[in-house]
Amino acid sequence: MKFKPVAIALALSLAIFSASQQAEEMTKIELPDMGDSSGTLITPEEEKEFGEAFFRSLHSQIAINQDAEIQQYIQTLGRKLAANSDAPSHPFHFFVVLENDINAFAGPGGYIGVNSGLILITEAESELASVIAHEIGHVTQRHLFRAAEAAGRLSIPTMAATLAAILLGTQSPAMGQAAIMAIQAGSVQFQINFTRENEEEADRVGMQTLANSQFDPRSMPTFFERLQQSTRYYGQNIPEFLRTHPVTASRISDTRGRAETYPYKQYPDSLAYQLTKAKVRVLTAADDAETAKYFQSRISQGTTDQRIVARYGMGLVMLKAQKFKEAEPVFQSLAQEYPNQAQYASALARTALEGRDYGAALTRYKKLAEQYPENEAIKLEYVSCLLKVNKPEQAKENLLSLDAGTRQLPIYWQLLAQAHSDLKQPAESHRYLAEYYYAIGQTQDAILQIKLAQKSKGLNFFVSSILNERLNFFLIQEQEARRAR
Repeated sequence: MKFKPVAIALALSLAIFSASQQAEEMTKIELPDMGDSSGTLITPEEEKEFGEAFFRSLHSQIAINQDAEIQQYIQTLGRKLAANSDAPSHPFHFFVVLENDINAFAGPGGYIGVNSGLILITEAESELASVIAHEIGHVTQRHLFRAAEAAGRLSIPTMAATLAAILLGTQSPAMGQAAIMAIQAGSVQFQINFTRENEEEADRVGMQTLANSQFDPRSMPTFFERLQQSTRYYGQNIPEFLRTHPVTASRISDTRGRAETYPYKQYPDSLAYQLTKAKVRVLTAADDAETAKYFQSRISQGTTDQRIVARYGMGLVMLKAQKFKEAEPVFQSLAQEYPNQAQYASALARTALEGRDYGAALTRYKKLAEQYPENEAIKLEYVSCLLKVNKPEQAKENLLSLDAGTRQLPIYWQLLAQAHSDLKQPAESHRYLAEYYYAIGQTQDAILQIKLAQKSKGLNFFVSSILNERLNFFLIQEQEARRAR
């Protein structure tokens, strides 16, 4: 049974702005009547497992952001929007994909990804919020869930791999096509159909979420319009996202009409948005010299916040280039002028850490951890510092104090494995390194690490039982993944 090209086109309507007159012509095939989406075909627990498997598949194929501050910002923004959506109790996980393409998507289990390229093209925080609110709308209206029901006979690893392959096609068409061909070889057919009505519904509920969250509803049509206008400059090299999901005048008109029903007022960007955008720009830049020119030209113009952000951006460029002596005074000055802005003091501490001034780094991170006890990004960086200065027991204690959301991140398992290694506890180190590899979609490496753990001397019954359980689990997961291939 072939995985037809139309299935890819239909599946791509997971992305943010997929409905259009053209998309409607591509989605003539209707899903069969599966009954109501009450969880009878896919339970909440299965949907959660599906989402986790999907996220692991993404890690194995594309670059997922690992910077703690960027993750904290996108998660905070997403949670604020989700809390004001029509399903505030629904679990969500927000993350950034380090790709310059303009794209965003909603996956199963409330996993919502935003490309770094899309963050950079936004001109206001409300525009970024409008993208995420739209994707939240897809999730809360159960659009993806119904598609998953239609594929309910597939194993969770197969569905996750298929969705990841489809998404990968929007990031790297050649790699995505190769992944999809591998699934074809397994005779898997998985079609997703979101109609224009689905997209309009996501727009509508997304705009309500925006307004409830104190973001500008007018940002949605504004962003649509700028995307539409930008297509004229691409010629034959129009991005895949804009080719498969054109933004039509009808859609702009519909969203603008709804936006005008809300009272007009100013919606200033948060400083966190501006600082995160600057960090994403530096992190993903191909040419650091051009990035430096970008920030240098803005240091003496714009609002006070914009000038501050430009200084911060220049410091990050210096830090990336390992010019620690030049970066130090930039962050020192910012931290002194704005002592309550965590990003500046954190960058100053990171400058000392990467410059191997471990004494200064430890002092700075300790002070930061005391000043911002709830800041998960600072906690993670503090742990890295503690490991650098050979304080693994303290590092382990700080890791165990992280919240449940942070403990789902691959870096958590990686740091925990390092802490146990430094404590001369090889069984635990291999065990947690196995969890790290599993979290990034490398199940074979996870199996290897568990087997290495089982060879450690002095294992007690409790640890041996855990290792046996995890090995059996990973082996089953790998078998199902192989069948999916």
